Amino acid sequence: MYVVKRSDHNPILVPNKNHYWEEFATFNLCPVQKGNKIYGFYRAISAVDKILKQQQVSIIGKGVSNMSGIHFDNREPFIVPEEPWEVHGCEDPRVTFFEGKYYIFYTALSGFPFKADNIKVAVAVTKDMKKVDERHLVTNFNSKAMTLFPERINGKITVIFSAHTDMPPAKVCIAQFDNIEQLWDESYWTKWEKEIDTHVVDFTRNSYDHLEVGAPPVKTKYGWLLVYSHIQNYFPHPDNLDRIFGIEALLLDIDDPTKIIGRTKGPILAPEESYELSGYIANIVFPTGALVKKDTLSIYYGAADTTTCVAYVNLTDLISSMYVKTAEEWSFKRSPTNPIISPKSENSWEATATFNPAAVLLDNKVHILYRTLSSDNTSYLGYAMSKDGINIDERLNVPIYSPREDFEMKKVTNGNSGCEDPRISQIGKKLYICYTAYDSIGPPRVAITSITNKDFLEHKWNWSKPILITPPGFDDKDTCIFPEKLKEGYFVLHRVGNEICGDYLRTLNFENDVIKKCIRIIGPRFNSWDGLKVGISAPPIKTKYGWVLLYHGVSKSHNTYRVGVLLLDSKDPAIVLARSSDAIFEPETDYEKVGIVNNVVFPCGMVLKDDLLYIYYGGADKVTGVATMKLSNLVSALVRGSKLGE
Repeated sequence: MYVVKRSDHNPILVPNKNHYWEEFATFNLCPVQKGNKIYGFYRAISAVDKILKQQQVSIIGKGVSNMSGIHFDNREPFIVPEEPWEVHGCEDPRVTFFEGKYYIFYTALSGFPFKADNIKVAVAVTKDMKKVDERHLVTNFNSKAMTLFPERINGKITVIFSAHTDMPPAKVCIAQFDNIEQLWDESYWTKWEKEIDTHVVDFTRNSYDHLEVGAPPVKTKYGWLLVYSHIQNYFPHPDNLDRIFGIEALLLDIDDPTKIIGRTKGPILAPEESYELSGYIANIVFPTGALVKKDTLSIYYGAADTTTCVAYVNLTDLISSMYVKTAEEWSFKRSPTNPIISPKSENSWEATATFNPAAVLLDNKVHILYRTLSSDNTSYLGYAMSKDGINIDERLNVPIYSPREDFEMKKVTNGNSGCEDPRISQIGKKLYICYTAYDSIGPPRVAITSITNKDFLEHKWNWSKPILITPPGFDDKDTCIFPEKLKEGYFVLHRVGNEICGDYLRTLNFENDVIKKCIRIIGPRFNSWDGLKVGISAPPIKTKYGWVLLYHGVSKSHNTYRVGVLLLDSKDPAIVLARSSDAIFEPETDYEKVGIVNNVVFPCGMVLKDDLLYIYYGGADKVTGVATMKLSNLVSALVRGSKLGE
C-alpha cells in the first residue's frame, strides 16, 4: 500500500496576469535538477488575441526553483513557435538530461484547427538551459508525449511516446537509436511507422480507456518507473460510465523497457481538489514530471489544464505495491482454505449466507461472530472458533444471537431484517457488540448489546438488552466503540449516509448516552476507488503511532467494495494522520466476485497475533474468508505517508 499526499502549496504554478504569454494557463510542468536548482519547463497559454483566428497560443515557459521544487521564479518564455512545424503552438514539455545536454521534447502544432496530421513531436536541445541551441521536428506522423530515457539501454538511445493519439486507438511505443541524430531522421521514422505494432508497449485494460505517456522514466533498482496518464471510459462505454482522468504508474524491465514487470491497479491520483475539478478543462490531472529526493517521489501534474501541482509518494511503498515479486507482502494474503465459513442448507437460519463476521481474540483463540441470512432473509449471528486464526475448530449449529426487539423484527414478508454486520470491542471484562438492527422498513439503526468475557467463553449467551444508539431518521450503520476510554470519553465510529463519522460518549450507560452528532472523519474521494461511499470495517487497533482503522469503500463506476486503511490520532481519533491512496484488499476470487451481491470484500473483524493482522470478511455477501498481513508493513507505510512533503 502507499499514501499519496498533495502539496499544501498547490497549485504551485498559476497564470500571471501581468505576463501576456502565460496570462491564461501555466500547467504540465516537467522539472529537471541542475546543481542546487530545479528548472521547470511548462506549457503556457497566452492571453486572448482578438484579431487572430487562433486567439490563444501555447509556448514553453521556464521557471527556476530551489531544491524544494515548489516556488518557480524568474519565469520567462523559453521555446516559442518559430518553425513551420510549430507555428501554431508548442505544448507539454518533457525534459531529460542525457550525455551532457538537455533534451526537451514537446508537442508541435503546425496547423489550425488542430487535427491529427498537424500534431507531431519536436525536440529542443540546450547545453545550459539558458537558450535553445537547436530544435528539430522528430516524428513525421501524429504523435505526442515523447520522453527520453536518461541513459542508454543495452547501448541504445531509447524514447517512449504516444503514437496516433488523435487518430485512436493510441499506441504507447518504444523507439531506439544508435546515435542522437537518428531522432530527427525522417527516413528512420517512415520505416519505423510501417512496423509500429512491433514497437508497442501494451498496458491497456480495455478498449474504452485511453493512455498517454506522462513523466520521463525514473530509474530504480527494480526497473524503470513510468508515471503516465490513464483515462477511464475515454471512449463511449455501454454502461455510460463517467470519464475519469487518473495518474498511474508502470514498472518496466531495466534491460527491456517493452516488458512490464509491475503496475498500479488503479489511479495513484484522480481529480478531487477544487483546482483539479475546475479550470480551462475541468476534472483533469495530467502527469508530466517526476523527481526523486531520497525515498520520496514528487509527481508534477497539470490540474484542469490551468495550473501546475505536485504530489508526493514514498517510492519504496509505491514500487513494492506494484512490483510482481514484492506486491504480496504489501497487501492482504488470503488463506488457501477460504471460504472458511459457508452456508449450511440443513440449518434454515444460515441456509442462504454466512458473512460479514466480527472477531475477538480471547484465551489465545479467535472467536468469530458471523452474520447469517436465513431462508426467509432474516439475519442472525452464528458462532465459530479457530485456534490458529485460519482453520475452524468449532462451529455451533444454532444461532447465538437472534432478533428480539421490535426494531429488528420483520415487518415485510421475506424482506431483509434482523441483526446485521456485528463488530466487537473488548472493554475491560465485557464484550460490546454493535450491529445494524433492521426491521425490513428502515432506515437501519445501530443497536448495542454486551456480554461478560466469562459468559462468552463458557457459551452462556447472557446478552444484555439491546439498545438503539444511533439517532432515528438516518441511514446510520457500520458502528464500533474504541476499546479504551480517551480524554473526551469513549469514541464511537458510525456511518451517516456515505461518510464515516464519530462522536464521544461520556459513559457506557447507553440508556443515557447515545450518539448525537456526526464528527466527519472521512468521506468518499471523488473519482477514486472509494468514490461512492465509505464505512468502517473492523474496530481499530492501537499502535504507538496512532489508531489503525480499516474501512471499506465503494466505487462509483463499478459498485465494487474494496478495503483501505487510515491512521488516526491516538489522542483524538477524529483527526486523520494518513489515508491509503490505493485499496489494500479487493475482490479477486470467485467467492468474492459472485454471490448475493457481486464484487464485495467486507471485513467486520480483525485480530492481531504477534505482528500478523488477521481480517475476517464477507465475500460477495455469501461466505466468510480470512486474510493476513503484517501490521508493521501497514503502519510503516502510513507513518511515511503522514510525513510526506515535510
